[in-house]
Amino acid sequence: MHLSLLQPIIDRPGPWASVYAEVPHSTEDAAKQRELSADAAARQLAEQGADRATCEAVREALAGFRADGDSAAPAGRAVFATDGEVVLDTPLAGRPAQPFADWSPLPRITPWAEAAADNAGCLVVYVDRMGANFELHDDRGGAEAGKVDGVDWPIHRTATADWSERHFQTAVENTWEQNAGEIAEAAQRVFASCGAKVMLLAGDPRERRSVHEKLPEQLRSVTYESDHGGRAAGSDSTALARDIAHVRAAHERDHVADVLDRFRAGAGVGGTDPAYAATGVPALVEAAREHRIDTLIITPGGADAGREVWVGPGADQLAVRNSELQYLGETNPSAARADDALLRSAAANGAEAVVVRDPAEAPTGGLGAILRWSAPTQHE
Repeated sequence: MHLSLLQPIIDRPGPWASVYAEVPHSTEDAAKQRELSADAAARQLAEQGADRATCEAVREALAGFRADGDSAAPAGRAVFATDGEVVLDTPLAGRPAQPFADWSPLPRITPWAEAAADNAGCLVVYVDRMGANFELHDDRGGAEAGKVDGVDWPIHRTATADWSERHFQTAVENTWEQNAGEIAEAAQRVFASCGAKVMLLAGDPRERRSVHEKLPEQLRSVTYESDHGGRAAGSDSTALARDIAHVRAAHERDHVADVLDRFRAGAGVGGTDPAYAATGVPALVEAAREHRIDTLIITPGGADAGREVWVGPGADQLAVRNSELQYLGETNPSAARADDALLRSAAANGAEAVVVRDPAEAPTGGLGAILRWSAPTQHE
């Protein structure tokens, strides 16, 4: 999971209001329920010491949301606010596991990561011999992502076997190949720009195979084909929806398994160098300060997740002890949760995060990291 969505809140000083709320929108009294939920969240924040302007900004954001009648509307939202302003308001793929409102030195971003972890986007490419339509599918459904139209003549073979038609038949074959190449190039561009993790080709069997063959090797490795659905209107099917769900889930499982294999190898399981994986809050904090975290591993409910660390305004200002951060130059450190502090640091330094839901597979304490090979240096 890439953490770029969190950039607006990473380096901005707090304290922060973090609210995870359900979004009722399918009942007659949905608007009233949202208003009551907004009032409750603002009241909880005020009781924890939040300033009035921030409480009001959160209340207005939650009460003012309109989703009635929209079947694709989010079932939950995460709202982050400070200094009287909502800085980030993002939908969740489903209802929050535990709705809450929190006022703390750092934004409570770990529940967002846990909710977003299984939401791998799938780019569906509906192919025929004249072009393709693109849709991005995630937990909130599908959204149009563009189209490409190729050459439209000659596109159909003739039934005759007369020698005079051979040139025409060859031209048709060339048109198919040319269009497949254009679809493959367009698919590569859309995939790179839309944030998808996996791609599914649907439609004409010959054309989708040809498109698959023309993709670059790295993209082919996360591209699958479906025998269901197509480009024509009304050709979507329940079977295609199952295929989309299957490839998304398979990709997430494979990705987590790959990360855990790399982590175990780096942690010395199997005899490799133990310097490139870390567990335990002290080691993780040190790696975060050195900007060495490449992939942060989080387990919901892990023993180390809520452990207290000390932070300053900067994402790399974190320490296990209050006195340690003061020694490093921060005169007024604040206590924060280890998972939020480490996730903030990972996001600030372009790292990835992976959520491991099976405690038996997780690092000791529920937090771990694959480390970069070397820490960046300020001078030679």
